[in-house]
Amino acid sequence: MPYAVGAAGLLLTATLPVLGLRVGLPDDGSQPRSRTERRAYDLVAEGFGPGTNGPLVIAADPAGDPGVPDRIVGAVAADPGIASVAPTHIDRATGIATLVVFPTTSPQDEATADTIARLRTDVLPTAIGHGPARAHVGGAVASLSDVGRRTSQRLPVFVAAVLAMSFLLLMLVFRSVLVPLKAVLLNLLSIGAAYGIMVAVFQWGWGGALIGLEATVPIVSFLPMFLFAILFGLSMDYEVFLLSRVREEYLRTGDNGTAIVEGVSGTARIITSAALIMVAVFLSFAVAEDPSAKMFGLGLATAIFIDATVVRMVLVPATMTLLGGTNWWLPKWLDRMLPRGPVGGEPVLEPVTDAR
Repeated sequence: MPYAVGAAGLLLTATLPVLGLRVGLPDDGSQPRSRTERRAYDLVAEGFGPGTNGPLVIAADPAGDPGVPDRIVGAVAADPGIASVAPTHIDRATGIATLVVFPTTSPQDEATADTIARLRTDVLPTAIGHGPARAHVGGAVASLSDVGRRTSQRLPVFVAAVLAMSFLLLMLVFRSVLVPLKAVLLNLLSIGAAYGIMVAVFQWGWGGALIGLEATVPIVSFLPMFLFAILFGLSMDYEVFLLSRVREEYLRTGDNGTAIVEGVSGTARIITSAALIMVAVFLSFAVAEDPSAKMFGLGLATAIFIDATVVRMVLVPATMTLLGGTNWWLPKWLDRMLPRGPVGGEPVLEPVTDAR
């Protein structure tokens, strides 16, 4: 019990920073000061303002109302998040008006995303009125903000689908309800801890200097989903490898405690060695100059390290010991419904006997 509570408390504490997760895309202002991109970024921001590095493009269809472009310019220029508005360009063939606006904040600043949302939901609809005219906010910064928002919306659905499929497959393999449920929850906990450490390092700046991070940055918008897919697959490899050995021993001896001891002792060295290799590989990305590469490497290395040590060598045996014989509980009606095959210690063919 103390081992299970202590390890779970440690991982839950590491997961807490996820509540402050903010997705975005690191701009050139997060590059090392030795890079020419960073020097150019700083010079532009110093001379013309931080928003000059991430202009927004507004395209409007007046729909026959010639006063729409002027009203949009006046409303946008009056917004506190906009520093300046470039002259409007109107295409003579289509009548479409485009204007470039410069925010008061940098591209990766959270206030810039707030400004984009405010332009779309309040400023532009008010300027256009209730007529048929339309206006849209675009540009690289707005597009990346949209990608981050859409990815964040889809991430829970993606995670739920992966967890459900993993649970079903593990239940089929190990003929148990609690074993796959425990595996899914513990893997989710280790990935959450890795996310939390990423937020603490890259958004809060804790220990960022150790990996050469010179400025805090948001988490790359596609990275949480990308890391979840990779990390969940890797952690499930370790889980299946360990539980297969435990299941074999349980079927052989019928003793849950002996099965856990034999399973962990028989796989610990292999799991640890494989994890060390992967941690070493992923940490090589963490010393790269690009913050996105650092994020990728540190997230993977942290999750693999946590999964192979705290989860696989402490939490899994501790929780299985506490559950005892109920680890392998499966309702009879469910057992009859699940297909049978070379899983859970059940051979496809009966043993061949010597007819002589």
